[in-house]
Amino acid sequence: MINIPFRRLCLLLGLFACAPASHAGFELAGPAGGADIIHEDDATMRLSAKLLQRDVQAVSGVQAVTATRMEQCRRRCVVIGRFDSALVQRIAKEEGIDLSALKGGWERYQRVVFDSRRGAARQIMLIAGSDTRGTVYGVIDLTREMGVSAWEWWADVHPAQRKRIEVAAEAVTSRGPSVQYRGVFLNDEDWGLQPWAAKRDPAKDIGPETYSRIFELLWRLKANIIWPAMHDSTKPFYQIPGNARMARDYAIVMGTSHAEPMMRNNVREWDKRQGAFNFFTNRDALVSYWDQRVNEVKQFENIYSVGIRGVHDSAMEGADTVAKQLEGTAAVIDVQRQLLSAAQGKPAEHIPQALTLYKEVLDIYKAGLQVRDDITLVWPDDNYGYMHQLSTPQEARRGGGAGLYYHLSYWGRPHDYLWLGTTHPALIRDQLERATVTGTNKVWIANVGDIKPLEYLTQYFLDIAFDQKQLALSPRQHLTQWLSAQFDAGRAEEIADILLGYYDLAWERRPEFMGFSQTEPTTVTRQTDYMQSGGEEAEQRLAKYAALVRRAEAVHAALPAAQRDAYFQLVLYPVRASANLNARILKQDLAAQLARAGRPAAERYARQAERAQRAIAEDTRTYNQGKWQGMMDAAPRRLPVFEPPVVASYGKPVRKDCVVAYPAPLSAWSDRLAFTTGRAETKTITLVNYGAGAVRWKATAVPDGYALTPNGGELDGANGYEQRIQVRYDGKAKAGRLGLECGAAMVEANLALTPGAGELLPTEHDRIVALPSASAKATAGWTVSPGLGSYGASMRSDLQQASVDLSAAGTRPPLEYDFVSHTQSAARLKFVTVPAHALTSANGVRLAYSLDDSPLQLLDFETFGRSDEWKHNTLSNTAVRVREVRALVPGRHRLKVYALDPGVVLDRIEVAFDGAPQYYGKALQEPFGSGQEGLP
Repeated sequence: MINIPFRRLCLLLGLFACAPASHAGFELAGPAGGADIIHEDDATMRLSAKLLQRDVQAVSGVQAVTATRMEQCRRRCVVIGRFDSALVQRIAKEEGIDLSALKGGWERYQRVVFDSRRGAARQIMLIAGSDTRGTVYGVIDLTREMGVSAWEWWADVHPAQRKRIEVAAEAVTSRGPSVQYRGVFLNDEDWGLQPWAAKRDPAKDIGPETYSRIFELLWRLKANIIWPAMHDSTKPFYQIPGNARMARDYAIVMGTSHAEPMMRNNVREWDKRQGAFNFFTNRDALVSYWDQRVNEVKQFENIYSVGIRGVHDSAMEGADTVAKQLEGTAAVIDVQRQLLSAAQGKPAEHIPQALTLYKEVLDIYKAGLQVRDDITLVWPDDNYGYMHQLSTPQEARRGGGAGLYYHLSYWGRPHDYLWLGTTHPALIRDQLERATVTGTNKVWIANVGDIKPLEYLTQYFLDIAFDQKQLALSPRQHLTQWLSAQFDAGRAEEIADILLGYYDLAWERRPEFMGFSQTEPTTVTRQTDYMQSGGEEAEQRLAKYAALVRRAEAVHAALPAAQRDAYFQLVLYPVRASANLNARILKQDLAAQLARAGRPAAERYARQAERAQRAIAEDTRTYNQGKWQGMMDAAPRRLPVFEPPVVASYGKPVRKDCVVAYPAPLSAWSDRLAFTTGRAETKTITLVNYGAGAVRWKATAVPDGYALTPNGGELDGANGYEQRIQVRYDGKAKAGRLGLECGAAMVEANLALTPGAGELLPTEHDRIVALPSASAKATAGWTVSPGLGSYGASMRSDLQQASVDLSAAGTRPPLEYDFVSHTQSAARLKFVTVPAHALTSANGVRLAYSLDDSPLQLLDFETFGRSDEWKHNTLSNTAVRVREVRALVPGRHRLKVYALDPGVVLDRIEVAFDGAPQYYGKALQEPFGSGQEGLP
């Protein structure tokens, strides 16, 4: 485990104060045994004591004694309780401990170590909470200091073993959480959590035993609320005996999703024999239905969802206009508040309630729905990680405050992403920063699907929810720290590189989206857009995935055996599964293209696509062995993207010659390998033996300033009778011709040079000038977003600034980009942003630009509803505007970009000339000044 100095540990655990004590440390376990654990006589405190006992044993092998009376404390003991409990009050009085700072606090604790005045040589560690959960979090921070991961059970992260556990003895006073209610929504559980639980839980469903594990995980993540699983495959939470009691014992706040008002699971609890789920025509039945539940659960701690939608995730029944929906929703909320007040015998404004503005409910709110001031407004994302909108200053001042509902997993249009956890941490950070700036701090809920394999993303979301100071860390820094707590700290940087590479590739296109198909309605897969330049973009994506897999497998082989199961779940499975799905799809596309060209490698690529599919199945079988049987489904909903490849067997080629294939066959450079003068770079050619016979090849003429990898070898069945050859140019050499001997034949490759830019300014590569946004000259009004976007950093207009009209744009500080062009032709300016929505209802998503001091031109990136443009944006993580320039004179140019609204994230700009290759993602050649230099 990583050895963290105590002062730094205080900051990592989100502690307010750490005061020095006279003791060097407090020994929880050692050769003489373990400290006794004395806890308040309460169900929740008992569970927290058992957790601490279990963790001490997991680390040291020592089983501590638990008890409820101080008389049972021997030489050393840990005392756990609420500050106003009889147990803790007695200790505070007898030992002179001041706990007054905890009075009135929310989920805070004090930890103090002292020698007892009353017992000879008796040392006590007191963990006193301001309330029940504050006490629990004091225990959780202690176990974190011991080296126990939040994922010790849910991802088999075993703590490092040692015979002696000593923790810091400094006095600690914790801060309260940044967000009052923080938690998860278990959703779309049909292919993971529910079938897994059905095999192991005595309830044959997601019952008390499973929920006890989930609630303990929430403790370890310092979360306090859950929306329980609610699909038709799962028996409703309140219908399984013991579920509600388990939530109470763990002090977990219960809520329900946007489609389940009044703690009701409509999917399986609404009986069609009661009539239509229509408030307009069947009001009495619905009121009775809600009234029954609010009376059943009134003794528990809940946040009640109010409002109405359909039985499941659909619009309310009986309303065919927004006006009718508004009228009905307002009436429903009034009735629900009356029911709550009657059930609990107090005014509705003293009962926690939330209205989640999801899908059509947001439209109803925008249409003028008046929501009572004490009801929390929960803002949703668009299901793909982009918040629809957040609070204006006026909305932020509402008594009920504001919250957010955020998807890390989703079932629905335009396409599901239920299999792997691929939302980029940098996007999560960006969106949660927006929430923080707009005062969205009442309740945060993340849709985490089946929990697995979203372990890290879930923790990242909840770490920020508990302590928004985590936003000061870059995504890389947080991920590295997290990995240091799961595996050997010395390997954390390497594993972080691997996972960030995995997130970066998924940012460009999630694995589940690689079929370029959609759902609701479901469409068939098609050839991917990675092939539109001729195949080189697909080849490079495959090479990046292959390199990640090699690195991930090397770490797996080097890890201690005790860490490999966790590593397989957290790193190796998602990296390898994503790589294999990409390989299956892209190699199938490449096989078809090569077959059309008559290249014999088509057969090899087809077989590799089949092997990739088998590899996914084999890894999934491994995942589902033992404890996790039934948890991982590699084809949720059986969508077309997951279908095994139908691979043709290709016949023998007609041609017999050897040729060189260039990387951009569908561009102006189809017959040459073009480098940019003055820029060292590497490109790839392919030597093809159409004759499909084994031959030797070697480089016979390599001009000065160029180098090949490899420079010789065999063309045979193992490589499909062709070889990809990397050609490195040193930036100084002249154009020339490369000579290759292919069996008895001689082949030449044309090495061309295009003009460069003497000042090392961005210039054309393959007739594209690529301008990463973060390569702009530093300016006020903009902030670098590390890790976000196609080049590893983006520029975001400051969140605090106001929106302005186009006429006032020139008063704003611009991003400035100088570049040099050489081609005399029409050009296309392509502006690519991250498809974030307007920050609040008072803002838009607008930029303006000026090229060479020309008049300002508006760029508006706003989308509406679930339009085709929005679907394209969410599937590609891009929003694009293209402007034509009839004739761009060769030479130096300056492009200025202005922000008209807060929170607009500029990813990149491309200047493309006639004859440029068409790419799905960014241009293939890394430009000078990518914006990544010096970023954490």
